[in-house]
Amino acid sequence: MAKTQLGARVDEDVAELARRRAADLGLSVGDYLARLVQDDASGLRARAVDAAARFLAEHQVVFDEAERDQSTSRGTRAA
Repeated sequence: MAKTQLGARVDEDVAELARRRAADLGLSVGDYLARLVQDDASGLRARAVDAAARFLAEHQVVFDEAERDQSTSRGTRAA
């Protein structure tokens, strides 16, 4: 498939973040951006966010209990 060059202006911190994330994944910045666009256009990202939200909603009680237990144990001191 032929490649087309695009130009975009972004804040330097966004550009640096894109460069670092692409490097972490072993991709060029162009390939990383292409993957993000494809995931977004296919609905993959939205489905993943929805699945995460459902998981958290279904298991919120467990997280709340763990947090409560953790804060209770931090507040307990030996005499």
